[in-house]
Amino acid sequence: MAAATTSAAAGTRLSLRLPTTAGARGAAGLLGLVLLIEGLPRLGVVDAAYFPPFTEMLSALREEAATSSFWSSLGDTVRGWALGLAIAVIAGCAVGMVIGMSSFLRAATATTIEFLRPIPSVALIPVVVLLYGTSMVSTLLLVVYASFWQIVVQVMYGVQDIDPVAAETARSYRFSRIGRTRHVVWPTTLPYAITGFRLAAAVALILEVTGELVIGSPGLGNDIALAQSAGAVDTMYALVLVTGLLGVTVNLLARAVEHRALHWHPSVRGVTA
Repeated sequence: MAAATTSAAAGTRLSLRLPTTAGARGAAGLLGLVLLIEGLPRLGVVDAAYFPPFTEMLSALREEAATSSFWSSLGDTVRGWALGLAIAVIAGCAVGMVIGMSSFLRAATATTIEFLRPIPSVALIPVVVLLYGTSMVSTLLLVVYASFWQIVVQVMYGVQDIDPVAAETARSYRFSRIGRTRHVVWPTTLPYAITGFRLAAAVALILEVTGELVIGSPGLGNDIALAQSAGAVDTMYALVLVTGLLGVTVNLLARAVEHRALHWHPSVRGVTA
């Protein structure tokens, strides 16, 4: 009993130390990157006119943060990302469930999906610009297109992974189609859908910034292009740093959603235990 208590206490101490160690290693890695960015131009390895030290980027970021246009652009980027991701999640889950639950639809759409899914969203930029110009709608379509496939494919995998015994048991108890979907299909599919959500969240941000950068719709990407055209190199890198921080925030948000939605799942309980 004493040994078990000691082992449990050691396990608790270990679980408490691991996040701290991982956090310290992450901070050390980030510090190393900062020192590298600061040191390369100061040592003359790269031209400081085109790659300023980190402190100059930080100074430019402080100046940008004091302007209302910066926060307006940040809001445009976050809004476009969130809206596109929400549309992709809703549409991807619905389409994936419908196709995954029908062998006929799976067979009928398999080739079409494999044809459409690998098409890079960037390759569709000329098409959306012709159709919708340089408005936010064009960038939104790119975000939805790229994120949609991450969701729909994962949901289809999840539906196909349903335990046949559970499915037959639900039929034996005369569950309605809605009841089978709610009590059998969705619990099995949810971990796959969450995986798709995490992948789609990162892809959506990449396409949002890319669309703003190339198409010229409002947002941080457009500001990066304008800064580059104006020769404001330090401001350009400062905005790039903001997109990186935004990516870290999106990843943390996706992980929080995963832990919240799958708190009952062994994979999450195993991590947090």
